[in-house]
Amino acid sequence: MTNNSTEIDMEETKTLNKGARGSTSGVTPQMSAVQTTEDESIDCIQILATVASIVLMILTFPIAIFMVFKVVQEYERSVIFRMGRLRAGGARGPGVFFVLPCIDNYCKVDLRTVSFDVPPQEVLTKDSVTVSVDAVVYYRINDPLKAVVQVANYSHSTRLLAATTLRNVLGTRNLSELLTEREAISHTMQLSLDEATDPWGVKVERVEIKDVSLPQSLQRAMAAEAEAAREARAKVIAAEGELKSSRALKNASEVLSESPAALQLRYLQTLTSISAEKNSTIIFPLPMDLIRPFMSQPMQQVQSSS
Repeated sequence: MTNNSTEIDMEETKTLNKGARGSTSGVTPQMSAVQTTEDESIDCIQILATVASIVLMILTFPIAIFMVFKVVQEYERSVIFRMGRLRAGGARGPGVFFVLPCIDNYCKVDLRTVSFDVPPQEVLTKDSVTVSVDAVVYYRINDPLKAVVQVANYSHSTRLLAATTLRNVLGTRNLSELLTEREAISHTMQLSLDEATDPWGVKVERVEIKDVSLPQSLQRAMAAEAEAAREARAKVIAAEGELKSSRALKNASEVLSESPAALQLRYLQTLTSISAEKNSTIIFPLPMDLIRPFMSQPMQQVQSSS
């Protein structure tokens, strides 16, 4: 009796579990039966088509060899569909693979790195300046199955997404950042594009900003600003030079005023340098004793006024 009751309890538990699974999944037994029948009919059709294709291949054996064997290069992969369904085993290649005529078709995917130019985009920066920016993008396919199944045209889609990403990223930057931080902006674009194209099996390797074109009016304004800054720096340098020169002259005058012999020597050196030049000027040197009273009077007036 105990064994019988245990078996009954186990059967009831299985029945309850089945009912719970059916209620949670929302699939009725009738729907499951219909789905199973459809799958079985599709499998039968596929088997019949496969057999017919093999028979056709045998009947046309000499010619069929060129139709059933395909070659995939080292840098390529081939995605095979049989009666519209993706074949198990993933992408084929490199090397030779086998397809059945009439029921198999395939799509080759190039795994090499591809580059394309993003057309110049009119971008409004964060500080409301309109600039024209173009870029170049390098990408490759890292998952051939996704590149074929998940997107209709991965190359065209990547190009459109690159143009949109360029406008979105540059719209968050100021003009000064755009001109001085190109490498950081390129890296941000690369990360954003790579994340967006990952479901397509596309790997964005690199993004480079090629050229930033400014409006003519803005270029003239920036050139005028740079010219004004250069002139201001030149004036500051000239003023500093004059200040240093005046200090040196002041120190020299103080030294000469304290030593009359040095002043006389300087006077003679000046006469020598003037006479060495080829000119028609005639200089009549005067004794310093005659000039010294006239030189001392202005100095006394300055000292008395101070």
